[in-house]
Amino acid sequence: MALKATIYKASVNVADMDRNVFLDSNLTLARHPSETEERMMLRLLAWLCHASERLQFTRGLCADDEPEIWRMNDHNAIEEWIELGLPEERRLRKACNRAAQVVLYAYNARAAQIWWQQQQSKLAQQENLTVRFLDDQQLQALVALASRSMTLQATIQDGVIWLSDQQNHLEITFTDWLVNGKAP
Repeated sequence: MALKATIYKASVNVADMDRNVFLDSNLTLARHPSETEERMMLRLLAWLCHASERLQFTRGLCADDEPEIWRMNDHNAIEEWIELGLPEERRLRKACNRAAQVVLYAYNARAAQIWWQQQQSKLAQQENLTVRFLDDQQLQALVALASRSMTLQATIQDGVIWLSDQQNHLEITFTDWLVNGKAP
């Protein structure tokens, strides 16, 4: 018998001062049986960082030709392609050819550092690629917010994300390893 996805619901309020985006949204996250809670919460955080009316979760782990999250325009062209983890360089290159902007959210410090050392020079050739890293300590604090039904407020200003629920308040900052094909 195949295992089914676990459904999480998130009611989010986003105030992104950097992009002048303010929105309330009700999200449904399907956590695949092979997906960790860390990865699911990073996926939610990535959505919050790029929040827009057109941003949507894809089939994710179930589809090789789709990212975790994307934003399409009126003509079904991919404006933003958002990946998680440590994908092969070939996958990111293909994404950069298909989308106007590609953002990778890397995590898991030990593996990510090794991966970055091996991929850095190849990935720097992609002018529309941004690579952001979230350290293990911040990721664990983010996981503490996980529940099957979440109500979250996110404020983003100067690249800092303040995220809170009824009991917890986090300050999250990514380390940018690559911004539009250039070292920050």
